[in-house]
Amino acid sequence: MFDNFLFIGFPYTAVAIAIAVTIYRFWFDPYSVSSQSSQFLENRKLFFGSVPWHYGVITILLAHTLALLFPGVWGLFTANQTRLYIVEIIGLAFALMTTVGLVVLFYRRLSNARAHTVTSLWDWVLLVFLLLQVALGFWVAYYYRWGSDWFLHTAAPWLISLLKLQPNITYVTALPFWVKFHFVGGFIIILLLPFTRLVHLLVFPISYLWREHQVVIWNRSRMN
Repeated sequence: MFDNFLFIGFPYTAVAIAIAVTIYRFWFDPYSVSSQSSQFLENRKLFFGSVPWHYGVITILLAHTLALLFPGVWGLFTANQTRLYIVEIIGLAFALMTTVGLVVLFYRRLSNARAHTVTSLWDWVLLVFLLLQVALGFWVAYYYRWGSDWFLHTAAPWLISLLKLQPNITYVTALPFWVKFHFVGGFIIILLLPFTRLVHLLVFPISYLWREHQVVIWNRSRMN
């Protein structure tokens, strides 16, 4: 029963709430749907945290997405032992890069008074879960080797069954606790995203297609 909640009920609930809250904020509170950049408050730590975080997390998410969308092609690619080793090493490197980047960003929010002030409670909650998720992802990749291969036979078919509205949890229920927690952690982050500044990731700026051109005027006096 508990597995049914974790791997069927909770994923659907998390996605439904995320969609509903995102739509609500977009239509009824559109000015809250922004990244609310704090770059002008402190830039140095932001650079050293943001660069490894973004490059790392984008690469990792792209790899997960490719394996999910094209499991046959991905399986053929990782069937070669040398290529599997290379994928695992690259994955560990990017997972470590992501973890380090997020730690720097988290420390920046704690240590800089101005950045701390503009960080909401929901932002802190999301940062904590993001840090746990990426650190756990690195830990799982290190201690449960060849995840780029066993992902195809566990998480991928489970996620596909959810998309088809024919959930089948037998693919994941026998996995170790920390691996299952990592899977559920992904949906916890999906649930939290629309309540934070990162909601802008879920909203494509389609209004840019018909918005009038922005006119930028140089206001500083010209030098003689």
